[in-house]
Amino acid sequence: MPKKILVVDDSALMRRVLCDIIDADIRFQVVDRAKDGLEAFDLLSRNSYDAVVLDVNMPRMNGLQLLQELRKYKIPARVMMASTDTMEGARTTLDALELGALDFVHKPDSAVDCRGENFRREFLRTLNVVANGRMPSFNEKKKISEEKGTVREMMKIINHHPVSVGGNKVVAIASSTGGPKSLQSVIPLLPADLDAPVLVVQHMPAGFTASLAERLDNLSQIHVKEAAEGEELKKGWVYIAMGGKHLHVVTSPAGRHTLHLSEEPYREGVRPCANYMYESLQDSRFDTVVCAVMTGMGADGTEGIGKLRTSRKTYVIAQDQETSIVFGMPKSIIAAGLADQVVPLDQIAQEIILHVGVN
Repeated sequence: MPKKILVVDDSALMRRVLCDIIDADIRFQVVDRAKDGLEAFDLLSRNSYDAVVLDVNMPRMNGLQLLQELRKYKIPARVMMASTDTMEGARTTLDALELGALDFVHKPDSAVDCRGENFRREFLRTLNVVANGRMPSFNEKKKISEEKGTVREMMKIINHHPVSVGGNKVVAIASSTGGPKSLQSVIPLLPADLDAPVLVVQHMPAGFTASLAERLDNLSQIHVKEAAEGEELKKGWVYIAMGGKHLHVVTSPAGRHTLHLSEEPYREGVRPCANYMYESLQDSRFDTVVCAVMTGMGADGTEGIGKLRTSRKTYVIAQDQETSIVFGMPKSIIAAGLADQVVPLDQIAQEIILHVGVN
């Protein structure tokens, strides 16, 4: 039976184009349409859908306001945002993900461009992930607060009995669908004196990762920035892979570790791809690589970590199924026998700290 889809967009032409794309795929069927958030709220109050395709800028009630109302009245919905790639659009998209949207797709301004094969393929791929993803929880704010309280207590213990782990270490995190919000339950809980640099590959297109890094930096004690070409890795810093570019760690003969951004072909259907990051660490001078594979579709990270293990000491943390929006990436790591530990989202930060240490 095809998945039931609700399309919400104030443009009649855009609604038609998106509905045509959806209905042409036997996996999906558009069963309702709405031209603004108010119409969508009425429909969602009375009906259930496998996924909602939601525009951002609409009259009467925009996409963010609709998400707020759904949260307020505890109306469950799997929402995919259709967003622009402007700086303002990127920030709005991150707001939407915090409010419960599961993923997003960059929607071209022109309906003609939406009929292109590249957009059609990415749109349907994302819609399939969202339609099969875990329904968002309405207790996440309370849960995140509890997580922070737990880690604060742990940090008190660490401050009195500092965790010391020998050797030169690096943390390498991979995440995809559900990742932007889930990273907010990990990165802000890392201390500023973490005894390692942190690399993050989050599957996002160009134009969005700078806003993600800025938001995480504002929430964190540890420094967070978008990765830049040629910069040297420093302890106590988090480097978010730039959207649309692969992230590599380059090791000099003197043992310096710097970042290289490349536009090599898409891999696992994405760019950046975590496999490239993990494979680039094979020839590094790090004694230990602590890997964390979080929520996301597919198997990105599995091949790279498998190769990394042949040359570097690794410790692999996989997010558990219950707290993953999409269990694909962690599941692949577990199935390959590469996971040393499977933990819920609220324990990932503390496990990183315990296996890396603080200065």
